[in-house]
Amino acid sequence: MSEQPLPADDPLLRTPSNRYLKELSDGEIWWRNHYDWLLQSRGYKLRPRYKPGWIPSWGPDENGALLDCEDWQSNAFAAAMDAARVSDQQQFVLKRISKTRHPDEVTIAQYLSSTELRSDPRNHSVPLVEVFQVPDDEEYTIIVMPLFRLCNDPAWQTVGEVVAFVLQVLEVSTHYRDSQLANIMYDPRPMYPRMFHPEDPYRARDWKGAAKHSTRTANPVRYYFIDFGLSVKFNPDDGPPRAHPIRGGDKTAPEILHWNGELLDPFPTDIYYLGNVLRMHVLQEFKGAEFLSPLVQDMIQEDPKERPTIDQVVQRFNSQILPALTRKQLRSRLAPVNEAEEDAYFRNIAHAFRRIYYQLTRKSPIPIPR
Repeated sequence: MSEQPLPADDPLLRTPSNRYLKELSDGEIWWRNHYDWLLQSRGYKLRPRYKPGWIPSWGPDENGALLDCEDWQSNAFAAAMDAARVSDQQQFVLKRISKTRHPDEVTIAQYLSSTELRSDPRNHSVPLVEVFQVPDDEEYTIIVMPLFRLCNDPAWQTVGEVVAFVLQVLEVSTHYRDSQLANIMYDPRPMYPRMFHPEDPYRARDWKGAAKHSTRTANPVRYYFIDFGLSVKFNPDDGPPRAHPIRGGDKTAPEILHWNGELLDPFPTDIYYLGNVLRMHVLQEFKGAEFLSPLVQDMIQEDPKERPTIDQVVQRFNSQILPALTRKQLRSRLAPVNEAEEDAYFRNIAHAFRRIYYQLTRKSPIPIPR
């Protein structure tokens, strides 16, 4: 199965043409046209921007403080839309899935959210709240998911927080096929009890001020994989899995760059993708996680046959890397590679006080949610 490109005139590829976003994009118009149905029949309320008859709050003055207007924020990825559930005001994401382009995505997402698999603590696939058919278009199905946050936002502060991230992402099964940073999220509710605005996660949900949050050490979070549009479910009775390579978000796997047309074992490519996430977004961005380097280098080897299996990666991390880390090392600050000396001075002082507090309150140096 290969991903089909979107047609050039597909509304999901279009962005607002009006400089000041007074007009909705074609993708946004689709959601506007389904606003009443979602509200009245499904119980989900979209933002004011998508209510039929919407009039921009900033009026005719295009030189006003547009950034202060909540309804000025457009949706850059119109295949998905945020919404609030009317019954309890909780925030969710509604994703519109094409049966033609991604025929297996809904089935796989439902399988991973089944009662049996959801009870497994190693299941880090995004939970589905519900699934429903678009009544006026049989081509599309909508899946409802919790509103999550990108895995490295805000940045990890300690070595132990990165270790907690690695422990969790290594638990996921390797049939995913599109492990990239953008597809690894976390449930932000422990860190952000009042949540945040879905279009600007640094703003408060009501657009008044900044979104307030704690840290992963103070309030551990659980990580999840999203977006199963390229995923495949293999039947072990069919023998060793073989498939055409798929170009997902990470297009650097050597076997894909130099593909000769043969069917490939997809699992070593998954190992490469996961190793590349750690290489690019942990090792290349922070100082203090160098202990991951030997394992990551093996995960991204040129020859797929030389890469470890996921079981070997987990065994090596748990039996060799993790035991060698001291509590002091786990509580140490994870410093950005290009951090200015002056910034480092003040951040180190703040971190020292924070570390004392965590020790006194017996916060785990490896913050895993219970």
